Parts: sequence; structure tokens; C-alpha cells
Amino acid sequence: MRIRATPLLAALALLLPGAAVHAQATDEYAAMLEYLARTSIDDGAFSGASGAIAVNMAAGDFNQQANARGIAVGGHAAASAGALQRSHADVGQAPDHATAVISGNAFQGASGLASINQASGTGNAELNAITVALAERGIRETPDAQLASMDFASAGVQAISEPGAARTQTRRVGVERSALQGFGGILQLNQAAGAGNATENRVLISVQQGPPPGF
Repeated sequence: MRIRATPLLAALALLLPGAAVHAQATDEYAAMLEYLARTSIDDGAFSGASGAIAVNMAAGDFNQQANARGIAVGGHAAASAGALQRSHADVGQAPDHATAVISGNAFQGASGLASINQASGTGNAELNAITVALAERGIRETPDAQLASMDFASAGVQAISEPGAARTQTRRVGVERSALQGFGGILQLNQAAGAGNATENRVLISVQQGPPPGF
């Protein structure tokens, strides 16, 4: 599309006053210099996938992302997961335009455990943490103290310099209607666009199964 637009601009230059042409060229040049940050999961990405899915996607500077998982199965099951994100003295500039989107047929019909971090911009921190403790089937008795799930999650925030008020900024995050249709299981999703955002998801599951029929 850019190649097709070039002859059109040249033809218009013959018809427009010099001042108008100069202003238009200046605006287009300024737009070319804008700081853009965009992440996208689209088309048929991960459609029909199953099992444990972990995605970290970032565009920009000084972004931190982590997916932490702990799963334990047994007579005395205990699971833990820990994460601590920190950043110090990082200096960055927020983007003029930032977008983080899941679209198309992405993740359609997928199943299992999906943890997604998607960030566009500067100094964003995202964290997914999940712990699962499951006592073995057939174990008659397991003390609660020995059947436990625990997690520790912390997504830190840092100071990021924002552009001047005169500059136009756009921010967009979202999941389009066509994406994630038919997903089954546990889904963790962090989306951030801009600067200095901190998001986290924590899921804890502790299950003690009873004995099988006739045990």
C-alpha cells in the first residue's frame, strides 16, 4: 500500500499550494518517527493445542514476564511456586502507540493450562503463578497440613518517563470475539500496553480425592 500511495502523493503535489504540501510532508515524516510497540497473537496460533501452554510476548524496553507453576500428586502432596520481579534505575520512554491484541482464531478449541503474558511498551511487569496439589486416588486420609498449595507472586512497578502532553498517544489491549472460542481448562491472561503497568494472576488448587467405589 505504501508503494501505491507514492505516485498519488506526487500527483497531488502539483495541485496543492506549496505551504500545504510542506505541512503534509512534515506530518508524514513526524508519523514515521513515532515510537510504535505492538504484539499480536492471531490467525490460528495455538488453535487445537492441548496440555501446558506458556507464552511470553513483549515489544519495547525493560518489560518483565514470568510463568511459574508447581504441581504435585501423591499421598502427601504439597506444591509451591514463587516469583519476585524487580527493576531499579531503568530509564525509558513510553511508546506513542502501543497495542497488545489476541485475534483471529487464536487458541480456538485449545485445552489444558494456558498462561499468557502479552506486553507492549516500557517497564511493564506481568506474572502468572499457579500451584496444584492433588492427593492420590485411594488414599483414605491425608492431613490438611500435608495437602497444601502455596504460591508467592509479586510484579514490581518502576518509574518510566512519559512523553510530553503535546504528543498524541494511543493504547489498546483486547481479545477479539473470534479468539479463544471453545477453550477448556485454566486460562491465565495478562495484557498491558503503555508504561509502568503491573499485572498478575494467581491460582491455587488443593484437592483430596476420595477412595474409589468399593475401596
